[in-house]
Amino acid sequence: MDYLGAMRLFVRALELGSFSKAAQDQTVKISSVSRAIAALEDDLGVALFNRSTRRLHPTEAGIDFYDSALRILSDVEAARLQISSLNGRPQGLLKINIPGAFGRRHVMPLLPDFLARYPDIRIDAVLTEATVNIIEVGADLAIRIGTLPDSTLIAKKLAQHRRILCASPAFLASHPGIERPEDLSGRACLPFGLLQPSNRWHFERDGESLEVRVGGPLTANDSEALLDAALAGLGIVMLPTWLVAGELRAGRLTSLLTDWQASLAPGDRAIWGVYPPKKFLSPKVRVFLDFVESRFGRPAYWDRDMPD
Repeated sequence: MDYLGAMRLFVRALELGSFSKAAQDQTVKISSVSRAIAALEDDLGVALFNRSTRRLHPTEAGIDFYDSALRILSDVEAARLQISSLNGRPQGLLKINIPGAFGRRHVMPLLPDFLARYPDIRIDAVLTEATVNIIEVGADLAIRIGTLPDSTLIAKKLAQHRRILCASPAFLASHPGIERPEDLSGRACLPFGLLQPSNRWHFERDGESLEVRVGGPLTANDSEALLDAALAGLGIVMLPTWLVAGELRAGRLTSLLTDWQASLAPGDRAIWGVYPPKKFLSPKVRVFLDFVESRFGRPAYWDRDMPD
């Protein structure tokens, strides 16, 4: 027997004077009210009501039990409200998984301001390029980049994710003639091995879609390593704007095929905050996602004033 539930039905039946009104008030069947009160009477070994055709009349035991039940239910509600109030204040340990390069450049610098605003939150940040199962590792949320696979996780879009084709001016001086995606075939390109086992780059423009197989002197599973290789003149690279925007503005890299949308795979590309499905979103997760999204801005600050 659900003792608290039965007590709640008993209290409402006594206050309203009938099983039917209590059932309507609690949105249950009349039979459910009758069974609950009968179970209470069996457990207590006393009758709680003198039943008549017109109205319920509590027995002396029923009046005594009503006072106790009302106090217990009030205490339970007070405890629930107290815990709900605590849950409404962002606090506790926030465990986050973040892609390494993106985390170092665009998340970790935000944390001092975030922690100053929410001093009751502590953060355990795991920076890794591996896509981990956040439920299995006990993380509260993860930041994911690119196209999300089908999943039971809840996703919040934090910013757009764009990749751009680029190379160093020195490389382009000796390797001219990149006018269309097909021109990349046979050129020195630097694929991202972690997400690109097939070494294929995708391009879209005005409804036209192309896929080009690329290769070159180096494949790496770390985007910052590919950036260093491109700066050293080893080849053409496709990297996210959040990583190369500063190099493009400084002239250390030159963008290519800017009238094409470049990607490693087709799909809705974005920077996401993902978290396990729960009935109530934890306040610490909610305020972190809102804070990061507001700091990134729309468009994201790294995409503003990009050179052509």
